[in-house]
Amino acid sequence: MDKSVFLEDLDAFAYREALASGEAIVLIPVGSLEQHGPHLPLGTDTILSTHFAEGVARGLGALVAQPIAYGYKSQQKSGGGNHLSGTTSLDGATLIGVARNLVKSFLNQGVRHVVFMNGHFENYQFLYEGIDLALDELGIKPGAEQSVLLLSYWDFVSQDTLTQVYPDGFPGWDIEHGGVLETSLMLHLEPARVNMDRLVDGPAAVLPRFDRLPVVPERTPATGCLSSAAGSSAAKGELLYGQVVGDLAVDLANELVRDPLPAVVPA
Repeated sequence: MDKSVFLEDLDAFAYREALASGEAIVLIPVGSLEQHGPHLPLGTDTILSTHFAEGVARGLGALVAQPIAYGYKSQQKSGGGNHLSGTTSLDGATLIGVARNLVKSFLNQGVRHVVFMNGHFENYQFLYEGIDLALDELGIKPGAEQSVLLLSYWDFVSQDTLTQVYPDGFPGWDIEHGGVLETSLMLHLEPARVNMDRLVDGPAAVLPRFDRLPVVPERTPATGCLSSAAGSSAAKGELLYGQVVGDLAVDLANELVRDPLPAVVPA
């Protein structure tokens, strides 16, 4: 059995040994508790970001911290809206505070690099602010050896992969909520948590180019999904996961590891 990369499985002395190398990298998955339609679980964002963190950690020799399992408020144009049952959110100040505290704690312990692996669109800028505040409080200036990286896993999906996953054309990241990407990844990584019998195939959401508050509930499709998951498959999920983990591991190694991985050479 492969050795666990999860901090929760390590004892304190094994963790101290990892820190003593001076090269420790800790990945923090970040997700949400958010409705993803009738066919996917509420924890989809957290589940996926944790799987991506694990895959990348194995390639880097890094460790994975426990995830931030609640996210910033779901927005109607990217997650259906915070008004939908099951979506249970943090306000911005709270998420900023969580990120700030985790950065300070890990860097003060001697972790060399912290990587936030985001899986919920609305989190990004609040994580950024928390990281920035923490580095300022620690006095870590540009050019320092210690650092924090922030990324969203979908930014590493290649154009070639998108073409294969969406042969009829990619609908756009703004409405890829509960759709083919997340459903395919879940079918590959956690098939027992997906109920394809409950999938509702319908047209993609048509939303205005502005945000209206309070939201107009009927603008969100009744399913809560912003695009159809019809056409999802475990094979597409395997392609997505393998390509993203491979590219992420190489990019992060080149950025953070003294002896980086070789570049991936296409077959």
